[in-house]
Amino acid sequence: VLWTNREGWPVGVMHRYVWHDGRFWVTCMGQRKRVPALRVRPQSAVVVSSEGTWLGGDITTTAKTLATVHDDDAETKAWFYPMLAQRLRAGDAAANAEFIRRLDTPGRVIIELDPVQWITYDGTALEANLRGMAHHPRLAKRSRNRTMPPEGWAMDYL
Repeated sequence: VLWTNREGWPVGVMHRYVWHDGRFWVTCMGQRKRVPALRVRPQSAVVVSSEGTWLGGDITTTAKTLATVHDDDAETKAWFYPMLAQRLRAGDAAANAEFIRRLDTPGRVIIELDPVQWITYDGTALEANLRGMAHHPRLAKRSRNRTMPPEGWAMDYL
């Protein structure tokens, strides 16, 4: 998540997020500097990288976003906390419950980031072009973090 400080400098931190209803959703404590900054200047961005996924490295998507900060919103907490827990603690009901309990603390906010423009970069397309190869969706660069593609999906590595 990226935002600007009052001097106009861009600032960003990594966040775990949930993609829901066409928006990115993140959470943090309300005293974090990004919270008052996003309240005053909602123009923001989210950058998602393929690094660490079965797609391999060197693919990114950037969304220019408008942020809305939700304070103590029970309706949003009711779906967001379980979705984030499932994403980060998949398959472990006890870990999910404990994660949700720890999230639901006084002062925590949920930030909704609504995309208004998308910018993409596919380094595999550039690399294929430089090598005189045809680009196709199964072409990938090896990632430092090895994960497996979905069953039946074989990748061709550069």
